[in-house]
Amino acid sequence: MNKVHDIQITVPNYSHVFNIEKTYFYPDNQAWITNNFSYCFYCCGIYLILIFGGKYYMSSRPKFNLRGPLALWSGLLATFSIIGFSRTAPELFHVLQHHGFYHSVCTPSNLLEDCVSGFWSWMFILSKIPELIDTFFIVLRKQPLIFLHWYHHLSAFLFVWYIYAETVATTRWYFTMNYFVHSVMYSYYSLKAMQYKLPKSVAVMITMLQIVQMIMGGTVTTAAYYYRKSGHFECYMSQENFIVCFFVYFSYLVIFVKLFYKNYLSGKSATEDEKIRFAEIATYANKKAN
Repeated sequence: MNKVHDIQITVPNYSHVFNIEKTYFYPDNQAWITNNFSYCFYCCGIYLILIFGGKYYMSSRPKFNLRGPLALWSGLLATFSIIGFSRTAPELFHVLQHHGFYHSVCTPSNLLEDCVSGFWSWMFILSKIPELIDTFFIVLRKQPLIFLHWYHHLSAFLFVWYIYAETVATTRWYFTMNYFVHSVMYSYYSLKAMQYKLPKSVAVMITMLQIVQMIMGGTVTTAAYYYRKSGHFECYMSQENFIVCFFVYFSYLVIFVKLFYKNYLSGKSATEDEKIRFAEIATYANKKAN
C-alpha cells in the first residue's frame, strides 16, 4: 500500500463548494474501504447468483419491455456523470496547468486535499454498486448475457475500490475520464430508450471515446510507474498497483478494439444479436436501449 503523507499541491478556486462536499475526509473513507473490502466479494457472489438465477427464471417467461424505466435509469446515470465530471475535471486541469504532468499521475491530492474532487471520487466508488442494476435490465429483457458483460461489471467494481484504498494518484485521470465518457454514453442510451433516432456516427464516436479512454488509462499508469522506477519513490504507483491497473485497462482495450473492428471495420454486416452482444461488452452500462 502506498504511504500517505502531506503534499503541498494547490486546489482550484471553485466558485462554490457545497456543504456535503465539505464533509469529505479521505482517511475515514480509506479505512472503511480497507476494513470492508471483503464485502465486495460477497456482493459479487450475490450478483452472479441473481443474474444467472434470473436468466434461468426468465428462460420460460416472456421478456419485459422496460423502456420507460431504462430511459429513466440511464438519464439518472447520465446526470450523475455530468455532475461528477464538472466537479472532478477542474482539479485535473488545475494540477496539469499549475503543477505539471508528473504531479497529475504521482500526487494524489485529488483524494487527500481537495474536498470537491475527493467527494466526487468517493461518489464514483460507491456508484459501482448501483451500476450492477444495469445487468438486470438485460436479464429481464432477455438480451444475451455473455461472459465479458459480467466480467466487466465485476472487475470495474473491484478495481475502483482497490485503487481508492491504495491511494493511487492516477485516479484523478481514471475517474474524470470515466465520468466524461459515461455522461455521453448514458445520455445516448436514455435517448435510444425513448426511441429517438440517432445517427450511427454517435455510436461510433462513443466507441472511439472508450478506446481513447483505455489508451490514456494505460498511458498514465505506465508513466506513473516509470517515474516510480526512475527514483521518484514519492510517486503513488507501486509495482502491485501498476500490474493491477495495467491489466484492467489492457483487457478493456482489447474488448473495445474488438467491438470497433467487428462493427465498423470488418466489412461484414453484424447480425442484430451480435451488435447487442458487442454493445454489452463495450460500455460500463453494458446494456442496449433498443
